[in-house]
Amino acid sequence: MLKTLKTSFALLGCMVALPVLAQQQDIKLPPQATEFWEPVPRKVTPGAQNHLPPNDAIVIFDGKNLDNFVSAASGGPAEWTVNNGAITVVPRKGDIQTKQGFGDMQLHIEWAAPTVIKGEGQGRGNSGIFLMGLYEVQVLDSYESRTYSNGQAASIYKQHPPLVNATKAPGEWNTYDIFFTAPKFNADGMLVAPARVTVVHNGILVQHNVELKGPTEYIGIPNYKAHANELPIKLQDHGDLVSFRNIWVRKL
Repeated sequence: MLKTLKTSFALLGCMVALPVLAQQQDIKLPPQATEFWEPVPRKVTPGAQNHLPPNDAIVIFDGKNLDNFVSAASGGPAEWTVNNGAITVVPRKGDIQTKQGFGDMQLHIEWAAPTVIKGEGQGRGNSGIFLMGLYEVQVLDSYESRTYSNGQAASIYKQHPPLVNATKAPGEWNTYDIFFTAPKFNADGMLVAPARVTVVHNGILVQHNVELKGPTEYIGIPNYKAHANELPIKLQDHGDLVSFRNIWVRKL
């Protein structure tokens, strides 16, 4: 009986060792075994400079007119001004938004705080870029003005502060390159995947694939509610003479 048990344990030991030995053996494959040739990535022609739109971009504002925007409140004509290739907020005329809706996207947009400095914190050079009209990337003169960290320039407003403060001086042009993944909902309106965003501010990574907790809320806790797969981009009238230029989008 003892001899039988010893034999059984020996066999069991061999069986346990076999997978380990198999894992340690090199698998000999030719290089071609891990190559694939389809699908072929489509060709995109970059802009002459990195801040200029590639040939597959949708140009929202090219410095000429507001034809691609409407009033966010009324749906009528956008009432901001266009001068020297830039859009400038007209206080109390309200937010403006794109006529076209977007979901997953790469957004390039440049902005400048007013040169006439007034106010402090949230009262200085305040505006915002609302992805899908709901999720705000903050625009603010944070060059030499303190405010709450999750409300300064390049923050995901009231959710994520930027990793660093890369804001340029008032009157100088800031660049945001925003990579946005829209939230996904099932047929019952339940959240399947939250929105995520990466922001590069003046060439510096300031938001690294952060998860959004829901639409932007000034007061209260964000909470997702099902919405369309594509919605307009909104620019905020917060009462300050903030300017925008060179706005283009690539759908992802």
